[in-house]
Amino acid sequence: MSDAKSQPALPDRLSGNPRSPHHDKAIFEHEIGIRLNGKERTDVEEYCISEGWVKVASLTALDRRGQPLLMTMKGTVEAYYK
Repeated sequence: MSDAKSQPALPDRLSGNPRSPHHDKAIFEHEIGIRLNGKERTDVEEYCISEGWVKVASLTALDRRGQPLLMTMKGTVEAYYK
């Protein structure tokens, strides 16, 4: 449990995309878990706890820059360190 003290606090909003203003490299040095409506999600690209949504990459659709389109799913969001 001494490792828990060295982990930064999880923000309200976090993105896995390095180009996003909500990306924090220090947090991604640790393994993060996300639950949406009580179910573990492993495909989350971005989340916001206060607004209650996660963004998940589409399997086939791409935007004009070649990045996967993100679908928003709403519910109760919980973020934690594994």
